[in-house]
Amino acid sequence: MTATIFHNPKCSTSRNALAIMQASGETPEVIEYLNTPPSREYLVNLLNQMHMAPRELMRSKEAVFTELDLDNPEVSDDQLIDAMISHPILINRPIVVTDKGAVLCRPLERVFEVLATPVETFTKENGEIITYPAL
Repeated sequence: MTATIFHNPKCSTSRNALAIMQASGETPEVIEYLNTPPSREYLVNLLNQMHMAPRELMRSKEAVFTELDLDNPEVSDDQLIDAMISHPILINRPIVVTDKGAVLCRPLERVFEVLATPVETFTKENGEIITYPAL
């Protein structure tokens, strides 16, 4: 299986996750999900793999989240999924999928969980050094 990252190149966490994958020897398929959103079926599958409810994957700070009243507890999981498909900016990122599983890389260090041979140290764009496993 080819590793995959659902990526937003404008997001530093997403850029750092991609760089960690590459530094760890992965050549992931990069899906810029804002341009190429996952299908509904694929998104449901991802949620199942990550053991997450749709609400946990949503970016609640986006204006469209408020506009669509998605914080209303009466909004169903199906409606949340439909909103993410219609407005992919609502999908939190980065999501990394490998043979070892799928994770939302928030915090960034979660990417290490699904890499076959993760690097031991990595310097983020901001100069912060992270280690795996965290000491």
